[in-house]
Amino acid sequence: MKWDNETTVNEFILLAFSSLGHLQILLFFVFLLVYLMTVMGNLLIILTIILNSTLHSPMYFFLQILSFAEVGFTSTIVPKLLVNLLSEKKTISLSGCRAQIYFIFFFGSMECFILIVMAYDRFVAICNPLHYAVIMNKKFCMLLVAIVWVLVIPIATIQSTWLLSFPFCKSNTISHFFCDTPPILQLACLDTSRFEIFTLIETFILFLCPFMLILVSYIHIISTILGMTSVERRRKAFSTCSSHIIVVTLFYVSAGLTHFHPKSSYGPANRHLLSLSYVVFTPLLNPLIYSLRNKEVKGALTRFIKRKMHCCE
Repeated sequence: MKWDNETTVNEFILLAFSSLGHLQILLFFVFLLVYLMTVMGNLLIILTIILNSTLHSPMYFFLQILSFAEVGFTSTIVPKLLVNLLSEKKTISLSGCRAQIYFIFFFGSMECFILIVMAYDRFVAICNPLHYAVIMNKKFCMLLVAIVWVLVIPIATIQSTWLLSFPFCKSNTISHFFCDTPPILQLACLDTSRFEIFTLIETFILFLCPFMLILVSYIHIISTILGMTSVERRRKAFSTCSSHIIVVTLFYVSAGLTHFHPKSSYGPANRHLLSLSYVVFTPLLNPLIYSLRNKEVKGALTRFIKRKMHCCE
């Protein structure tokens, strides 16, 4: 079908926050502070786990991958957001938009699958503790991470390539602060029904299937914990998975509100606020949760910081 007003789009204009005037400067400093805290917090967790032999276990190995995914996800979006808050020309090139969509799905999918792997690790540790060391050996852990990478690469590639293969004839303005799928689809000239079906299937694979697997794992975990006769054993078992439960809850609540809320409330302002919670603030909470609620991580972080402060004296 030929569209008379079809044009070649070389860049997109990101309209989010453009009407706030001088408040954009305040937002810049707020988001910059949160971003720096997120990156430093997650990198500190990664470095602490690497340098402390007591944390060289499957649970903390997977935590490193989760922290890596958090840094990658927020770094895909926030730096460009910060630049646009201080710029009059709030644009992103077509290639930049494609790269942003690719890495959003790459790191977002990685986080989904790593949360499943972490739930499985806790399932084996609590429900089958005598065989934990045999099952969750180093080779198997590396295999699980490799499977995650094998899954996320084609998902991100297909999503980013297919989405930006549509001709855009309606406009090149996006009412958002990053290249997100729904506002970009609104600009497409051709029928996008097949892509939307693919997106629904992808959403089922990335969100609903992992959530159901994690839910089943924790049903078994909680059942096993409640069946323990020792109060101390129950407390210790629950403390080893409480941080993961909180992170999973935050992830699925924020992602669910962002992607599955009613269309009647899907206005630009609501979309921006929900996306901010998912993109900017949730990645900050994960290192805080693991550092404050996990005694081993908290102790290792404290020792690491004290050593660095002592070296600087």
